[in-house]
Amino acid sequence: MHSQITGLKVAAIIFGLMALGQAGRLATQPDIQVGGAAMPLWPSAVALIVLLALSLWLWRLARLR
Repeated sequence: MHSQITGLKVAAIIFGLMALGQAGRLATQPDIQVGGAAMPLWPSAVALIVLLALSLWLWRLARLR
């Protein structure tokens, strides 16, 4: 049972770090080219919201057990 809680916390931390990376992209607004086309910033905003929600959800789930 303890390993499940540890796994949830590790996953929450990983998702949180990924959310920080997306927040950094939104803050610095670098020019990113994918196949010669500019990558817009709105996918990073969506990813930030989803990753942050997953991180908080998993962290709270780990604390309930």
